[in-house]
Amino acid sequence: MNNSITLEALQVLDAIARRGSFAAAANELNRAPSSLSYQVQKLEQDLDLVIFDRSGHKAVFTDAGHLLLERGRSILSAAHELVEDANILAHGWELEISIAYDLLPIEFFFPLVKDLENHSKTRVKIQEEILAGCWEALAYGRADLLVCAKMEHTPIDTKIEPLGTINMLWVAEPNHIVHKRTSTFDQNTRNKYRAIAVADSARNSPVLSKNLADDQPRLTVSNFPAKVEALCAGVGIGTLPMHIATPLIEQGKLKVIEGSETQSVEMVIAWRRNKMGKAKSWCIQYLKKHWKIANLTTSQS
Repeated sequence: MNNSITLEALQVLDAIARRGSFAAAANELNRAPSSLSYQVQKLEQDLDLVIFDRSGHKAVFTDAGHLLLERGRSILSAAHELVEDANILAHGWELEISIAYDLLPIEFFFPLVKDLENHSKTRVKIQEEILAGCWEALAYGRADLLVCAKMEHTPIDTKIEPLGTINMLWVAEPNHIVHKRTSTFDQNTRNKYRAIAVADSARNSPVLSKNLADDQPRLTVSNFPAKVEALCAGVGIGTLPMHIATPLIEQGKLKVIEGSETQSVEMVIAWRRNKMGKAKSWCIQYLKKHWKIANLTTSQS
C-alpha cells in the first residue's frame, strides 16, 4: 500500500469539487474523464480509503474525502505560495518589506502599496511608531524603512535622505479656555494647560517627548488618531501637523492657539546600510517622489 499523495492528485480532487463532476473537472484540466476516474480509483487503492460515495446517481465526497479535499487545498495553497516566494527571491525582490512611520496619515502609503503590486508580489507591512520607537524599530529589525522626524544623531549604520519639512501647529478645541487667556503663549503659560501626547513606542530605548515640561499636566494616548480625538473633544492642547490640523480647523473642530509659533519638523527616510533589495530600493525612490506631490511639505530640503 502506498500512503503518499501527489499535488496532481490534490488538484484533481479540487477541480472535481469546484466543477461538480468528473467530466467538468476533466474539461478544465484538459484530460479525459476516464483518466481522472482511473487516477481517483488508484488514489483510493493506494490510501486504502473511499474518497467518493458512488452509491447514488452522482459521486459525492465521503467524510474522508472531504478531509483530503480541505487539507489538500491548504497544501496546494502553500505550494503555490512557495513557488511565488521563490520567484520573488530569484529576481531580487524581498518577500516582505516593513515600513515604520510617524506624523503622517496612513493613507499617505496607500498609493505605494497599489503601485508596488505592478512590479512585485512583495508583501507590505505598515506600522505606526512614535518618536524613539521609529528608530528602535529599525535598529531591532522590526522595520526595513522609516519615514519620520530626523534624529539629532543618526546611527552610524543607517542611511538617511531628507524628504522635506512638516509644519506643526499648536491647536485646541475652539471653546477651550486657552483661547480666553491674555498672557503670551510661552512655556510657562503652556504648563498651565493639559497637553495631549502620544506615548513613545520604544520598548527598549530611552523614550522621548516633545514640547512637554515635566510638571505639565498631560493625557498620554497610544496613537495619533486618539490624540486628534482628544484635542477635538477639548481635553487639552497640543501640536498637530498642518496637513492634519487644517481640515479640522476649517470644519470648526479645532482652532490655532493665538500667539503660538509654527514649528518645523525635518522629515527623513531612513534604512540600514547592510541590506538593500529591489523592493526597498523601489520604495525609497517612490516615497521621495510621492512626498513632492502629496502636499505634506512647505519647503523642500
